[in-house]
Amino acid sequence: MKLNPNRRDVYVGQSLAGLLLLLLIMGQAIAEPISQDELWKVLRGGGNVLLIRHAQTIPGFGDPPGFRLNDCSSQRYLSDDGKAQSRRMGDRFRREQVPVAQVFSSEWCRCYETAKLAFGTYKLWPPLNSFFEDYSTRDGQTQAVLKQIESFAEEGNLVLVTHQVNITALTGKAVSQGEAVVVRQDPDRGFQVLGNIRFE
Repeated sequence: MKLNPNRRDVYVGQSLAGLLLLLLIMGQAIAEPISQDELWKVLRGGGNVLLIRHAQTIPGFGDPPGFRLNDCSSQRYLSDDGKAQSRRMGDRFRREQVPVAQVFSSEWCRCYETAKLAFGTYKLWPPLNSFFEDYSTRDGQTQAVLKQIESFAEEGNLVLVTHQVNITALTGKAVSQGEAVVVRQDPDRGFQVLGNIRFE
């Protein structure tokens, strides 16, 4: 990233704000790791949020130069394996009888295609968009997602299909393609990261 010398103080301020936000989140997100079987049991009870990284894509890093949100062919899109992975994801939810209240997705094709193939429905929500190419929007987007998690109070589970950078900013965890992090807002303990779910 190239810095404008005249804007270095602004960049440093943004970086410090982002660090403080991450420390705040990580300070709240203290939970004992639980097994995959226990996580599915928790999900069957509802009231959780799944931060799902999109399924497997064609090889690449980020997106090609000049990509456009309204043109999937210009983006790094789902591979055939990724499409099959998305379907398995939905199958697993149904097999485990996990109730889904709402599904929100990034505007990137690989995210909403994951959501559509897995759950059959989704709503686009810009705060889930990747900020890989522009970290200046990271803190605002992370705060918006955190507020959504804090206000979620439905009987089912909230599914948010997004990107690795977004999930890492919110939870401090790295995730593979097609992997999810389960979080929830506990009335007594605050924001908690419960563990990772894999759909292989």
